[in-house]
Amino acid sequence: MKNRYFALAAAFTANLIYGINFVIAKGIMPDFLQPRSIILLRVSIAALLFWLLKPFVRPEKIHKKHLIRIAFASFFGVAANQILFFEGLNLTTPINASIIMVGVPIAVLIFSQILVKEVITSRKLVGILLGSAGAVFLILTSGEVSLKPGNFLGNLLILGNASSYALYLVLIKPVMRHYQAVTVMRWIFLFGSAYVIPLTLSPALTENWTSIPVNIWLSIGYVIIFTTFLAYLLNNYSLRHIHPSTNSAFIYLQPVFASFIALIFQKDQLTLEEIFAALVIFTGVYFVISKPTNALISTQIVNNQNKL
Repeated sequence: MKNRYFALAAAFTANLIYGINFVIAKGIMPDFLQPRSIILLRVSIAALLFWLLKPFVRPEKIHKKHLIRIAFASFFGVAANQILFFEGLNLTTPINASIIMVGVPIAVLIFSQILVKEVITSRKLVGILLGSAGAVFLILTSGEVSLKPGNFLGNLLILGNASSYALYLVLIKPVMRHYQAVTVMRWIFLFGSAYVIPLTLSPALTENWTSIPVNIWLSIGYVIIFTTFLAYLLNNYSLRHIHPSTNSAFIYLQPVFASFIALIFQKDQLTLEEIFAALVIFTGVYFVISKPTNALISTQIVNNQNKL
């Protein structure tokens, strides 16, 4: 149970970082950098950081079959995930993209049932539906969905991004049982760099890097260090001890965190609609992450038997 609480805290913190990212990273693209240039920075520097940690963690040799799975998962979790998102966001509206991304936990639930036979309990299903409803309501209070024909391709790309990230969470879960999170992330981002560099190097070479002001470099630093390096590490650590569907349910908290940060920086005002949506979202997440009392008792019995 202690490991589970740490895993839930890690998933919570990762999505808090993502929520803050909506506010901090807002001015980077496309005013100062093209989307693919920031993807190149995110993936390559995160890969470097994970490999620099190698001397400070317990050495582990990854089995060949797991390495193949990591390479496969990395394509969906790093390359396809980020490129589809940024290219899609460039063609559609932030409101459309936010609503489509709410579907990630639902996609995770479907993939988990198909690929790893995770049991879909009524409690978890109710929680995900509540979280979806609350998140969509919160997002809609900040704007309207655009149904313009020009947004259609962008919406499809965001849908592909959501599906890709959901598949990544399910694919990487079995590997996380065998290795430390840092070990797995080292290889995830090494493979991710191999996928991303050929697609992003050319636009990055055309950027005017010297014209970027200090405050934007600080935002870029946050995106790389926190949103990429730390958030990915925390999410993958959490997958060692909780189901992918439980991990993904915390995505519903991102618009709540983004609204809260906007309030702190006085960029928004708290409304009754936002309070209602936040309560619905937290209730939904609670249903997903909590276990029935009888399940907790059964787990304790099993743990006691193992000790004997």
